Amino acid sequence: MSSCGNCTICSSADKVLENFIANTEVETSHHRVKDQSVKCGFGKQGVCCRLCANGPCRITPKAPRGVCGATADTIVARNFLRTVAAGAGCYLHVVETTALNLKKTGENKDKIKGVNALNHLAEIFNIEESDMHKKAILIADAVLKDLYKPRYEKMDLTEKMAYGPRFKKWQELNILPGGAKSEVFDAVVKSSTNLSSDPVDMMLNCLNLGISTGLYGLTLTNLLNDVMLGEPVIRQAKVGFKVVDTDYINIMVTGHQHSVIAHLQDRLLDEDIVSKAKAAGAKGFKLVGCTCVGQDLQLRGEHYKDVFSGHAGNNFTSESLISTGSIDIILSEFNCTLPGIEPIAEEFEVKMICLDDVAKKANADYINYTYEDREKITDTIIEEAVKSYSSRRKNVGINLPVDHGHDDVITGVSETSLREFLGGTWKPLVDLIASGKIKGVAGVVGCSNLTAKGHDIFTVELTKELIKRDIIVLSAGCSSGGLENVGLMSPSAASLAGDNLREVCESLGIPPVLNFGPCLAIGRLEIVASELAAFLNIDIPQLPLVLSAPQWLEEQALADGAFGLALGLPLHLAIPPFITGSEVVTKLLTEDLKDITGGQLILEDDVVKAADRLEEIIINRRTGLGLA
Repeated sequence: MSSCGNCTICSSADKVLENFIANTEVETSHHRVKDQSVKCGFGKQGVCCRLCANGPCRITPKAPRGVCGATADTIVARNFLRTVAAGAGCYLHVVETTALNLKKTGENKDKIKGVNALNHLAEIFNIEESDMHKKAILIADAVLKDLYKPRYEKMDLTEKMAYGPRFKKWQELNILPGGAKSEVFDAVVKSSTNLSSDPVDMMLNCLNLGISTGLYGLTLTNLLNDVMLGEPVIRQAKVGFKVVDTDYINIMVTGHQHSVIAHLQDRLLDEDIVSKAKAAGAKGFKLVGCTCVGQDLQLRGEHYKDVFSGHAGNNFTSESLISTGSIDIILSEFNCTLPGIEPIAEEFEVKMICLDDVAKKANADYINYTYEDREKITDTIIEEAVKSYSSRRKNVGINLPVDHGHDDVITGVSETSLREFLGGTWKPLVDLIASGKIKGVAGVVGCSNLTAKGHDIFTVELTKELIKRDIIVLSAGCSSGGLENVGLMSPSAASLAGDNLREVCESLGIPPVLNFGPCLAIGRLEIVASELAAFLNIDIPQLPLVLSAPQWLEEQALADGAFGLALGLPLHLAIPPFITGSEVVTKLLTEDLKDITGGQLILEDDVVKAADRLEEIIINRRTGLGLA
């Protein structure tokens, strides 16, 4: 914790942000951490059950069973399965929305910005159709058909998208998912009162949900968005509060569903719309990124230079961004839209509009987004943005720290743009790994939280420790927002890397931490892993590749993690996911899983020890491949 006068706040790896928060009178999540510092011990271990009226039951050595007879192992597994199901459901909602929007794009013959991405998906799905718009419809229909299947029918696209050896392993383990939405439904049923009491079965069910999450909610959402919104292009960009230009009407977006704002972002550049802003005294409109949808915009920023001002920060930066007074209207369409932004928006007279009822905020106007009504919805948002700008700017002071952030972050990295950067093949990366110039690859992914040493602190410190050991880091999620805002995604960060990795970065003009963008882009990392494994003709668990989600936060993060474990990857977490009350569940995830999928959960709250474990695994896998 850090303090300023009588104000105690959560420490942050981003010291400019920390100083700004410490000197503001606006209450944020960083202030509330202290009041919530005492945690429920039963909840942390996952041994509290409130599924029926005999509870809540809490498991202790003196009371080893709940009233119904459930053990700690049953209660922990049940709670974990229900959590993973909720996280999977969130991501499946996103891919469903995206597929529906792609279908409408095809039906209305609207512009397709990613023709190569469209053709690539058609090839994967074995769709033969020369008309682009019909092709888009067929692709969307294939995705939706899989999502809506009953649980007893296996999804068709899983085998088409999964890496072959992994698909065979999942088939052997009988964890291939049926209809994805039905799987979520039945997981909730299974984890209800007096149903499953088998912890091993429930944990295998989590892997099943992880596959649906990863291949559909993550990977397919990216690829469908690439079709509608354009493919990522590697470029330099500004990040942090410095991206905000107060001469414009600033529209802050929060969520994960980029396709929902696609019509708006294009319309904001039209001459008649710009004239509305000028009539109100502004130069025009700008979209300001905050949370994952902002990173999605950043990822494709090459296509939206004139309307997207840049990515300001991750979820726990959003409250502070609003308190600068520079935001005129907030659009929310999914999480990570913190409830804490509501009183701040009211204080700074910022209009809030929600475009999806799953993210409805208490003081936001709700507009049900449909593709058919997109023009009317866009007009309404623009009208409300102008009203908000005109009414609030004369009443609210602006306090924008222009020294926050960096001007030279490398972004737009994807499986395709990175491969193209390397000359159209993974051979240069494989050669660098084989020679030892790059010891291995670490995916530092997922959320930001305020409890693993502070805001982004564990993420930043672990990343520095890994690159110092010549391990290149690929990031996706709110972790990217934290890493870029402290400069680790700028080329100058090469000076923090080990001698070998620094030499590689300086010769290529890249940072030692590559920015894949939003949490959805964890699916892109899976594609990279699959393509590297295919290049080497090995399975994914043999790669010198590790994962860490050091500051995981939400249920979605655990669904992501289940996918990583199903892929056979080691996954490090700094905070246990409420499982330590069960020896069976803990042992299964941290030890036994290695002999099942090849993956394992690593729980370590010390940065150096975590880096030691991850480096050791990389070295062992190098040895397994015959590399020095």
